[in-house]
Amino acid sequence: MRIIPTTLAALASLSAAGAAQAHFQLLYTPQMQLPEPADIELRMVFGHPLDNGHVMDMAAPERFFVRFRGEQTDLADSLTPITWQGAENAGKALGASFKAQRQGDYSFVLVPAPYWEDGENTFIQQFSKTIINRGGLPTDWYEPVGLPTEIVPMVKPYQVFAGSTFTGQLLSDGEPAAGIECEVEFINTSVDVTANAFGKETLITAPETVIVTMTDANGVFTFGIPRPGIWGFACLEAGPVTEHEGKELSQDAVLWINVVELD
Repeated sequence: MRIIPTTLAALASLSAAGAAQAHFQLLYTPQMQLPEPADIELRMVFGHPLDNGHVMDMAAPERFFVRFRGEQTDLADSLTPITWQGAENAGKALGASFKAQRQGDYSFVLVPAPYWEDGENTFIQQFSKTIINRGGLPTDWYEPVGLPTEIVPMVKPYQVFAGSTFTGQLLSDGEPAAGIECEVEFINTSVDVTANAFGKETLITAPETVIVTMTDANGVFTFGIPRPGIWGFACLEAGPVTEHEGKELSQDAVLWINVVELD
């Protein structure tokens, strides 16, 4: 977790405030397995999904693209500025639509602009990836897309079962990144892509502290998934660039997966 306190009083204050307030760049779509050709609705929101907390304003991103069967397509022109309503406040977010026709894996990637977090005195840039399958034919869900830092799934990310585990490998500059802290969250509320809003109520009581796993010597982490839903992993300070506009920069790798019940 990105914490830069220097006194015991600061640590105590953080604990009292509830440490489960983790920043996550969402790259959300309601369904990650599409049996037929369909229009994919995507929503990009920067918030606190596990707490259903504060929504931060997003600036125009640096890049937004999809990778399909090795080919990368720029989708920046498809982005639409929207206002996203959270349980506590509204914030600037982005929406997009994409027509998925051919069978295979579609890796959607958002490279947001660095976000200044005054409370941590640092910039945050979360390279976020969501992989959607059309037609049940797996193609390249396990391939990196060439980001400065990214999580490469080692389990199909759109077909993970509650009670099983998810394993990913963290890369930084294309190489395995060892000893990196990865925060784990899931979207703890309903999501309405028509109204561009989170629900008011949370699904469960959020844990008191952030859920964390670490990458091993090969950059690999594994996490047991306790319940269905849309889960996210954010590996912090994993990117090669550590400064922006003369301030510290945390480049984080984010991956979203879909977890379902095995009936």
